[in-house]
Amino acid sequence: MTASAVIFYLLALLTLGSALLAVTSRHIFRSAIYLLFSLIGMAGFYFWLQFEFIAAVQIVVYAGGIAVLIIFSVFLTQKSGELLPPQKGSRKFFSALAAFCGFALCMLQIVKHSFPLDDHDFGGPRVADIGQQMLSIDDKGYALPFEVVSILLLAAMIGCIVIAMKSGSRQEAIGSENASK
Repeated sequence: MTASAVIFYLLALLTLGSALLAVTSRHIFRSAIYLLFSLIGMAGFYFWLQFEFIAAVQIVVYAGGIAVLIIFSVFLTQKSGELLPPQKGSRKFFSALAAFCGFALCMLQIVKHSFPLDDHDFGGPRVADIGQQMLSIDDKGYALPFEVVSILLLAAMIGCIVIAMKSGSRQEAIGSENASK
């Protein structure tokens, strides 16, 4: 077995194992941490395939942004120590059925697709070109979608803070009622 194959299998084990733990854990905080490791494993695949820019975006945006936002949201809602409710039997069945159908669809596409061996250089866009397009406000630019996503994340964070403040004020009210009795 070559070193490349060992790296692939280690990254696959990290990514799939973390993803499986993320969806099966009953601790919400642990699920968020497992999601973080799964996203880092995906970035490892991009590094392994020598797509350094996409790997960096994966780490910064998903692992650094989304997963950290989820973790902060969990802490702000003060639900980090609680267990998630157990799933009902019918929900487990339909979840397993959906996972099986998704896996079967992926396998069908892989079997039907031919993967030609191509040795010529990809010659894709340079990082400088990607950066210019991301900062551009023209028709083909991505500055506006990035701003919309940042406003959406800000709204989600404010919503979490409001929920945390409401539950905290309710607990203080309950505590003051118990103290007066």
